[in-house]
Amino acid sequence: MDALLFAPVAVAIALTPGPNNFCSLNNGIRSGIGAALVGTLGRVTAFAIFLTVSAVGLGAMLLASEAAFTAVKWVGACYLFWLGWRAWHSREFSGMALTEDGELPASNAAPVRLKALIAQEFLLGITNPKAIILFAAIFPQFIDPGQPAARQFVVLGAVYLGAEFVSTAVYASCGRQIRRFIRTPRGVVRLNRATGGFFMGAGGLLLAANR
Repeated sequence: MDALLFAPVAVAIALTPGPNNFCSLNNGIRSGIGAALVGTLGRVTAFAIFLTVSAVGLGAMLLASEAAFTAVKWVGACYLFWLGWRAWHSREFSGMALTEDGELPASNAAPVRLKALIAQEFLLGITNPKAIILFAAIFPQFIDPGQPAARQFVVLGAVYLGAEFVSTAVYASCGRQIRRFIRTPRGVVRLNRATGGFFMGAGGLLLAANR
């Protein structure tokens, strides 16, 4: 096992666009980089569960079960569609009202609900069956059969979960830059519809996904 060799692979995988990374981008726009990083605790908790499942050999069983894969896929897609519908019809920007001159208030003008961000990231992660495939397929390639497997899974898992925080920092930083262009009611509506469209599109792609 070479954790240093795995680290760049983990970062590359973590940076792949998807619902959780778009959530980080969205959180960066609306709540800031710090809040987005805290929200990632929900994502890494979900992925830690998947890592444990893969480590004890249940990942292969889940992949072999068409019913289990389909059930998780539909739950995840429905959640994405719900997030998309809610965002599409929203006229708010993180609960903040526009000022009299039509601009957004300062970034600290509205309280950030960190528990809600953590819960959303967790639900997005735990209802994505592709995460099971990722851990079941990628991790064994970096496991040395001549060494204790449990220790290797713990080390590789820690490296990967750390990579998710790196990914969040990148996407949330991009989101923070995008925030500068969201200054009018029309801009808020466009942002919410773009957010809703992406989540609903991700739900459609998830439904079309095969094992």
